[in-house]
Amino acid sequence: MLRFTTRTGPARNRATFLVAVGMLSALAGACGGASTSEGPPVATAVTNPVDPATAGRVTGTITLQGTPPRRETVKTVSDPYCTAPVLTEDVLVGDGGKLENVFVYVRDGLGNLKFPVPAKAVALEQEGCRYKPHVLGIQVGQTLDIINDDDTLHNIHAVPMSNGEFNKPQQFKGFRTTHVFNTKEVMVPFKCDVHKWMSAYVGVLDHPFFAVSGKDGSFSLEGLPPGTYTIEAVHEKLGRQTQQVTIAAKGSQDISFTFKT
Repeated sequence: MLRFTTRTGPARNRATFLVAVGMLSALAGACGGASTSEGPPVATAVTNPVDPATAGRVTGTITLQGTPPRRETVKTVSDPYCTAPVLTEDVLVGDGGKLENVFVYVRDGLGNLKFPVPAKAVALEQEGCRYKPHVLGIQVGQTLDIINDDDTLHNIHAVPMSNGEFNKPQQFKGFRTTHVFNTKEVMVPFKCDVHKWMSAYVGVLDHPFFAVSGKDGSFSLEGLPPGTYTIEAVHEKLGRQTQQVTIAAKGSQDISFTFKT
């Protein structure tokens, strides 16, 4: 005699999700291994062309003018594993209107200088059903190490304009995927097709002069050679701004950006 059991509530949701996970994992798993790269190996400079005896820096602060949007709690019922509260991250504002997660970099002024590619990888983690950090920078040719810290399926779906698109599964906790970009691009959006609320942005550059504003809105671009530069600040929702700055030998310049809601 056959017996059928009907699942309800969280048990049914979990079972349904696991079936979906299995199907997506099998489909995505057929798309390739755990590392990707684009084009030929990137030629790297042997030494840093900047003389440390004359190097300067640009520092600054980024502020939001206006009422910041209220952070919303994301509905995560599609995956019963994601039980911790997840809040929207598109506009993060600290005390005094200081704006976090703004990507700041040298857009122009370095000429034909070539810079070494760091051997150390940059980490992008998936933890608590969120990407961490939300915004980061990396150099062309440098390894991006993407790590699943959650005991559930994620998939890394990058949708760049200049670099190649890729979509890779991470079926379990501890799964790692590496990727190397072959051309500069600000910014590359990342998402997870399993968890629609997950997003991250990666600035890819051919030099090391970039930063992400912290909770206090501050940033610092260190080790710049003397010269005149265009500095750009990019926010995922509030747009882009530029300023021109001139740095003397061993000089330091402080600038500020103000975004408006």
